[in-house]
Amino acid sequence: MASRSPWGLVRGFKAVPLWSAQPSRACISSSAWLRNAQGPSATLSQESAAAPQQNNSSQIPQAPAKEGKPEINPRLPRSVQAVYLKPLRRHAEYGLPSCDLQLRSYSVRNLEFFCDFALRAAYYLKLPASGPVPLPRITERWTVPRSNFVHKKSQENYERKTLRRLIQIQDGHPETVELWLAFLRQHAYYGVGMKANVWEHEKLGSARSQSELPDPVPESKWAHFGRKKSRETSEKVLEIMNREGYKKAAEGNSAFSWINV
Repeated sequence: MASRSPWGLVRGFKAVPLWSAQPSRACISSSAWLRNAQGPSATLSQESAAAPQQNNSSQIPQAPAKEGKPEINPRLPRSVQAVYLKPLRRHAEYGLPSCDLQLRSYSVRNLEFFCDFALRAAYYLKLPASGPVPLPRITERWTVPRSNFVHKKSQENYERKTLRRLIQIQDGHPETVELWLAFLRQHAYYGVGMKANVWEHEKLGSARSQSELPDPVPESKWAHFGRKKSRETSEKVLEIMNREGYKKAAEGNSAFSWINV
């Protein structure tokens, strides 16, 4: 009979835990004392859960306003509120175009920003403005060699898109339109180009008045110019230069003569 090794006995032995995984019946059943102990804690938890609901439902009482002092409702100034709103516009009475301003840029953000600025400036100058009207894009493409040595045979493409907007001024006075354009040039935004077409309306017979020559300038005003001095002054200067004393001072004996150029 073969003897069994002691390791086999240890391997076959299974240790039983001292405490069972399932609780006993005595632990599961709750006594009257435990029910009484859990009662106050349950009521406290219910009251604490109901307290926030009562606080949320109730409004915070406000102090009554003092007599003679109205309540102050703080708000932003009108100039600051206007930034978040659309620009105001003037109504055109006749609808006659006075100026067409075309704005160009490669960036949509810069273009829209400056269009908004131009419309606001036109409103404060009392100029009826319409737009901005989006115009067709200008797309340009170039194909160039990538390099001049190794990559000479490979080519590279470049593309540039120009965005355009149109703002039209109607029923505007020519001087006011010039002031508006000068203000836009003074506060020009980077990356935005401008091109303006201006129309001026004049009364009948203006072509005849332009064809007429203006009044001649009096000789007294032209006499103050050095190159336009009269002949008498030139002869007087020549006479002084031909005097003996002047010649000796200039160390010359030849007489001066007038040369017509």
